Amino acid sequence: MINTNITNFRKDIYNILEKTIRFNEPINVTTKDGNAVILSEEEYNSIMETLYLSSLPGMKETIVEGLKTPISECASENEVEW
Repeated sequence: MINTNITNFRKDIYNILEKTIRFNEPINVTTKDGNAVILSEEEYNSIMETLYLSSLPGMKETIVEGLKTPISECASENEVEW
């Protein structure tokens, strides 16, 4: 995580945001009134998707079970209908 204060963030906003976008590196911006965290859109969407999947009953167990399945027992990509 990149840590910066609001003054330095204002001075170098373009470069700091570019790092966040390019490397999915969160930014913690400190101010006298509190802190804020800035995320790339990709990172934000990933977190939202994880929260959504975690909220579905039984999904966590299904994912864990799938992770334990040997590759040899999995269907090939061309067998899956998307």
